[in-house]
Amino acid sequence: MPQEGGENELNQSGIVGLEEPKKMTREDWRKKKELEEQRKLGNAPAEVDEEGKDINPHIPQYISSVPWYIDPSKRPTLKHQRPQSEKEEEFSSIGEWYKRGVPETSVSTKFRKGACENCGAMTHKKKDCFERPRKVGARFTGTGIAPDEQEQITLKLDYDGKRDRWNGYDPDDHMRIVEEYAKVDLAKRTLKAQRLQEELASGKLEQVSSHRHLEDDEQDREPNSEDEDEDKYADDIDMPGQNFDSKRRITVRNLRIREDIAKYLRNLDPNSAYYDPKTRAMRENPYSNTGKIPEEVGYAGDNFARYTGDTITMAQTQLFAWEAYEKGSEVHLQADPTKLELLHQSFKVKKENFKDMQKASILEKYGGQEHLDAPPRELLLAQTEDYVEYSRHGAVLKGQEKAVARSKYEEDVFNNNHSSIWGSYWKEGLWGYKCCHSLVKLSYCTGDAGKKIGGSSSCVVFDEDHEEEEEPKTLLQMHQDKMKEKKKKKDKKQKKKESDSSDDEHEKLKKALTAEDQRLKHVAEIMQIDERKRPYNSLKEVREPTEEEMEAFRMKRSRPDDPMASFLGQ
Repeated sequence: MPQEGGENELNQSGIVGLEEPKKMTREDWRKKKELEEQRKLGNAPAEVDEEGKDINPHIPQYISSVPWYIDPSKRPTLKHQRPQSEKEEEFSSIGEWYKRGVPETSVSTKFRKGACENCGAMTHKKKDCFERPRKVGARFTGTGIAPDEQEQITLKLDYDGKRDRWNGYDPDDHMRIVEEYAKVDLAKRTLKAQRLQEELASGKLEQVSSHRHLEDDEQDREPNSEDEDEDKYADDIDMPGQNFDSKRRITVRNLRIREDIAKYLRNLDPNSAYYDPKTRAMRENPYSNTGKIPEEVGYAGDNFARYTGDTITMAQTQLFAWEAYEKGSEVHLQADPTKLELLHQSFKVKKENFKDMQKASILEKYGGQEHLDAPPRELLLAQTEDYVEYSRHGAVLKGQEKAVARSKYEEDVFNNNHSSIWGSYWKEGLWGYKCCHSLVKLSYCTGDAGKKIGGSSSCVVFDEDHEEEEEPKTLLQMHQDKMKEKKKKKDKKQKKKESDSSDDEHEKLKKALTAEDQRLKHVAEIMQIDERKRPYNSLKEVREPTEEEMEAFRMKRSRPDDPMASFLGQ
């Protein structure tokens, strides 16, 4: 019985869901369908909603059916399809919030009936009291009555009000904190001034030093007080992320220095090193495309710092382990590092011994030990004990001047009476001698006479019969004349070839025009025949037309927009 009563109460209050619809029998379903058909035909009256209006029987079921959360009565209605009246809900204003603290009113001095038995406040009971449970409650002592809390209001916040992080923030709270710190700072300064006056009165400090301390700025004295406080509580400091030394007054924090440049700001060129924002890694050198040396820049990439120290040694050991494993040695860097290290060391010793033996055998067979015993080139060209004194302009005053390093080729050797070397003169893409302007190598020098001739060779060709009448030509001029004659012959051949090709083209074009006339006549004759009696594919050609045939077609083609088209047939 109690269970049934409880279920009835829940059903009446609406907490439990609606009754499930009963399953219709086959006969009920048939009758329902027949009634719907009669209503559609007009033989039966239409359904009526709660307002007394008829419901159109032709409305589809998916429109007329009422959702389960709209109307639990299951009566016929179309109210859910009509526009609903929107009621504007009244939300709390932006300045409203829950009241804090206690009201600024007089506190009761005696216990009141219905108040908290522990603290004596009227706004809550003993089980909801937040004060420490007293040994003897306020109900029996009648003293220490706590003030009543604020009567809280019910706030109805909108969407933004529920998600506002600063909702209910009071700026006056921050001002109270500022005032509290200001009072503490003032108390520190007053205490320090009192200590200074006591030291002056005891004679520990001189008057001059006291005068200097009194004129110091307040900002200069403030850090000293902070340092004293840090020294006082230095032993109690044990915080992660910092290391404090009370003797040197240095606080080392394990944070990035704010003056450091971020990796992605080193080089703003988009084609520079790639920066991974997820791992904050930049493996390549960001200054690689600027031409700077990695040792000179402040940051040369993560790989530059990664491949230093024992990293290279570790990589070499791993490479040796892989090579040894391929040769049949059972070694592994992580499984047996000691065995691998000993094997690697013995391998290095054997390798150095083999190189020494190979070097000794080569020297024994071919010789050349005296070249290896010579001092290095840096020492040969380095400082010497020879004293040399130079003037202000760089001339040697005392001592022997440093010898000029020469090449293995002969220098300052002039052939055939020349006073300059071959290649000291250049003209029109040719090299020669500067002394005579000769452009022929290993020629005999003619001096100023060669310059007057026009800069060629001493090998001048003279005509015996007309030695005095004609001016002799140089080898360069003869070569240029020969090249001109070749060019003229080539131009003549080209012109002749072009003229022959143009004649051939004219002949081909004439033949193409004649063929085009014949084709047009043939097409005209076929077009006069009835299309049912024409030969099969009579107007179709398989081969590709030539350029001359295309040109003839363009010339013979009739254009309706041509104003002279009517005169072409005449």
